Amino acid sequence: MNITIMTVGKLKEKYLKMGIEEYAKRLGAYAKIEQIEVPDEKAPENLSDADMEIVKRKEGERILAKIHPDAHVIALAINGKTRSSEELAAHLNSLMTYGTSKIVFVIGGSLGLHDDVLKRSNEQLSFGKMTLPHQLMKLVLLEQVYRSFRIIKGEPYHK
Repeated sequence: MNITIMTVGKLKEKYLKMGIEEYAKRLGAYAKIEQIEVPDEKAPENLSDADMEIVKRKEGERILAKIHPDAHVIALAINGKTRSSEELAAHLNSLMTYGTSKIVFVIGGSLGLHDDVLKRSNEQLSFGKMTLPHQLMKLVLLEQVYRSFRIIKGEPYHK
């Protein structure tokens, strides 16, 4: 299983980097993990709707350029499907069982994901209605994917 975590923007906070590195290392026992950061589009604080669309489109183009054509894409989106840890584990196990060898999780930038990325995705996953910084979301996602593999293997951790 090849799992890619694709994010917009460069991770700067040391404490988040340490957590992400730890879960990526743990996940290495179960899958090949790749982390891709695409540059975020520099923009002023007060953007018009049209400017926001331009920023998201440019970031979306960078994301789409890095996605392998046969990858199963799971976009993180606030309006996506919510799953419990056990449900996520069962879903990932089902994908693996039926021949999906490349899964790409996509985390957008501060403005979210462009519609073209959402259209390319095979599904959308939500971790709830709260807005979280995308850097923190990467840590939470890696922890949940790690937890999923522990659940799949019947190993203690998830309780």
